[in-house]
Amino acid sequence: MVTRVLPRRAVLTGMAAATFVPGTAQADEVIDLDWDDLLPEGQMTVPNALQGLVDHDESAPLFSQQPESTGVRTDWNGQIVRLPGFIIPIDYDGTGITAFILVPYVGACVHVPPPPANQLVFVTTPTPYESEGLFEPVNVVGMFGVSSISTQLADIGYALSADRIEPYRT
Repeated sequence: MVTRVLPRRAVLTGMAAATFVPGTAQADEVIDLDWDDLLPEGQMTVPNALQGLVDHDESAPLFSQQPESTGVRTDWNGQIVRLPGFIIPIDYDGTGITAFILVPYVGACVHVPPPPANQLVFVTTPTPYESEGLFEPVNVVGMFGVSSISTQLADIGYALSADRIEPYRT
């Protein structure tokens, strides 16, 4: 059984429209990215102290509260990258997740307003991932690029076709 939360619109640009062949990433080709790497030069992330300051019981729709994105970076289009984050499930195949939003901190897009689009990555994987929940930190390895995707939860600025999803390790 496939359960889906369908995007309102999805337009992929650059590498995000390309096909990725799983298993092609070699360890020496992987570029380790951090969330700050996804921001345009000179832009700062939301300070950790301010993340999650919205009441979790608030019932107002959070989509309209997403801050404007100040742009994206194309430096890693078509490159194999590793990016840590947390999973917000979008699409399932049985009990495994096949599409999700990778977010930089726990609760982003669910319990608090979503970060700007340049701090969200739409991830797809041909092999369903058995997630342990929203609070599970993961590393995602795969082909990366700029995209323009709008879901019911947030606008998203990047896409990643996952070759591997693994537990986060420092």
